[in-house]
Amino acid sequence: MAKYELQHDRPNCIGCSACASVAPDFWKMNDDGKSDIIGTSVGLDGWERKELEEQDFSANKSAAESCPVNVIHLVKKETGEKII
Repeated sequence: MAKYELQHDRPNCIGCSACASVAPDFWKMNDDGKSDIIGTSVGLDGWERKELEEQDFSANKSAAESCPVNVIHLVKKETGEKII
């Protein structure tokens, strides 16, 4: 069972590519200049979401911390606590 949810506020992404540089196994740059979580699609609200296991937490925490506009979030699934 996934422990975390990775959330990306794609509409507010500025396309700096920091996340893709820090965690290329999870993030890629799209043709429109914004980043995408690999293996997800954009929801009706413009956000991307992906469930993460413990072993994927560290790389995505680094990606979130590298984002200059704070559009990447990690949430504990069990409690709903926003870590970043």
